[in-house]
Amino acid sequence: MEANVPQEEGALPRQGLGVDHESLQQPQSDQRRKGGWITFPFLGAAMMGLGVATSGVLSNLVVYLIKEYHVPSVDAAQISNIVAGCLSLAPVAGAVVADAFFGCYPIVAISMAFSVLSSVVFTLTASLRGLRPAPCHLSAGPCEPASAGQMAALYAGVFLMCVSAAGSRFNQATMGADQFDSAADRDVLFNWFFVFLYASSVLASTVIVYVQDTVSWTLGFGISAAASVVGLVALLLGTRYYRRSAVRGSPFTGLARVAVAAARKWKVNVPTSGELKFYHGQRRRGDGDDKAGNSDTDLAPSDSFR
Repeated sequence: MEANVPQEEGALPRQGLGVDHESLQQPQSDQRRKGGWITFPFLGAAMMGLGVATSGVLSNLVVYLIKEYHVPSVDAAQISNIVAGCLSLAPVAGAVVADAFFGCYPIVAISMAFSVLSSVVFTLTASLRGLRPAPCHLSAGPCEPASAGQMAALYAGVFLMCVSAAGSRFNQATMGADQFDSAADRDVLFNWFFVFLYASSVLASTVIVYVQDTVSWTLGFGISAAASVVGLVALLLGTRYYRRSAVRGSPFTGLARVAVAAARKWKVNVPTSGELKFYHGQRRRGDGDDKAGNSDTDLAPSDSFR
């Protein structure tokens, strides 16, 4: 039989007891910091709500334009493709703004508020007769086209939806990753992000589209509006738990500065090739060329690297 070896005072428990030694060695302040899996339910509900709201409008937009706004099928398909393209490209601008200026959380929160407004506008266009043309009857002749004001109301909802996607569609994933220190936890978070993204799309493309086609457009868009409200409320409820990373800047802002500087200086007179001196430098202390050997001297521009 093995003898019981006394444990030294202050020593950590053995690994066989299943104790996380790293967590015991962390300072108390680190254990109480914000972030972690406690934020996951709030972020998950926000991701799901935004996905249902956006897909609930986009999935059946062509049919809505043709049936309710009497838009020709070719034009309706073009409008839907343009909206889908905006929803795919706009998040690039939203990511640049979040990285360079404000951070993810305020951009996501404001963008989800725009999602609520967009869903409300679409619900109003479906429920108020004045915001869409009169129903089309085959026996009454040609269908009445939508007026400029009615199309403006519809495009306002589309614009708000694009703004919402710009600020929140992928910034939600970045915000979620900021809540974790472990790469494994971030990998799990990204997996769940795509689960919520595609699950919300499937849910909207089946349930909400079915409601819009068989029950009413008002109820279908109303479900999308309710989903966006739930997502926004869930995001705000978790505010005190979120870890907000400092703004780190974006490489796109540096590229923009280069483009602006090049545009401003494109008329600057450049010397001939024989007069160009590309390399600047400073003679360091102790260099052989420095007689004193104890001072820094600026070197004149030259055409050689050294």
